[in-house]
Formats: sequence, C-alpha cells, structure tokens
Amino acid sequence: MPAEPFDIRDAVLTDVPEIARLLVQLGHPTEPASIVAKWEQWRATGDGALVAATAKGVLLGSLTMHTTIVLHRPKPIGRITALVVDERARGLGIGRALVAEAERRLANAGCGLIEVTSNLRRTDAHAFYEHLGYDRTSYRFFKSLASS
Repeated sequence: MPAEPFDIRDAVLTDVPEIARLLVQLGHPTEPASIVAKWEQWRATGDGALVAATAKGVLLGSLTMHTTIVLHRPKPIGRITALVVDERARGLGIGRALVAEAERRLANAGCGLIEVTSNLRRTDAHAFYEHLGYDRTSYRFFKSLASS
C-alpha cells in the first residue's frame, strides 16, 4: 500500500466495521455487531478509540485506550488496550502517530503513566514499544472465568 496522507481522529460508531476488520488482523475474531452492542456502555466507562483514516475514509489503523484509577498510584493509569495497523500499511508511521496521540490525550487526562500489554508471540510489537520508550516491567496473568 503506498503512503497515503491520514488523520488521527476519534473513532465513531460508523467506523465499527473497519475496526472489527483491523481487530481480526490483530488476532481477535470480532464481529461488528458485537462491537455495536457494547459501544455505548464501553464509551460510558471512559474507554475511547482513535483511528488513522485517509481522506477517503479508509481506516489504516486503530487504537483503543482506557483510564483507570488505582489505589497504589498517585495518578490515574492510562492503558493502550489494542493497537493495530492494517498489515498493508505497516511501517508508514501510523502506529507511532496513534500512540503519540494516545499519549497526549492520556497525559491531558491526568495519567501518570501509560501501560501496554502485548502477547508474548508479538516480538515485533515489543520492539516497536521499546523503540517508543516503553520499558518491559512485568508479566501479565489472566484466568478465564466460567460463564454463569
């Protein structure tokens, strides 16, 4: 994909089909209807999304983020919860631009630090974040809970 000018903006509901397409590329099989069903509740909790879009409205990338208050830190924590750049547009500075805008917004929201999680197999992503100044500081553990 040739370099195309893009703007970083807030994601809107009409972006959902493209966001779902990008999340599939990240390895998260996602249907647009699933995102639409939880969009308003998700936004109401303070979560947000940014997209990198061309003038024609094609999404080249997407980033989701969240702010949370924890008792053991003096300031809120910002978290990048998902970042994906279309596989045809990687290496064009889109991911860097999305992260820079997320950092600006999370700092303006009063966050004292930003954390990112990345699957162990995504070594290219680890190098990307380290190149942007992020330090590898911890392990993340998860446990699936049975549905009730």
